Amino acid sequence: MTVETVDQIKNHPKYQELVSSRSRYAWTLSILMLLVYYSFIMTIAFKPELLAVPLSDGSVISVGIPVGIAIILFSFFITGLYVYRANHTYDVLLDELKNDLEKQGA
Repeated sequence: MTVETVDQIKNHPKYQELVSSRSRYAWTLSILMLLVYYSFIMTIAFKPELLAVPLSDGSVISVGIPVGIAIILFSFFITGLYVYRANHTYDVLLDELKNDLEKQGA
């Protein structure tokens, strides 16, 4: 790939839209995951009694177990959101970019 082709791709509006949109979405999901995870860790560090409450009388399972499982499931969910968006939005933009560049002879 030549330097001109790389410059042509970098300067294309669809490429810039793809990069900015994907970066913004990835950062949003990352920050959301970090907030959920670190809230859990800070709760363990500073208020462990909140997560130590048994689910029911005589239960050996505390509230912390389902909360931890929910965090894991939440991470799967936001990964699925990203994959869905990548397949339905970013791949479409990438295909449009490729088609535009092919028409221009790049």
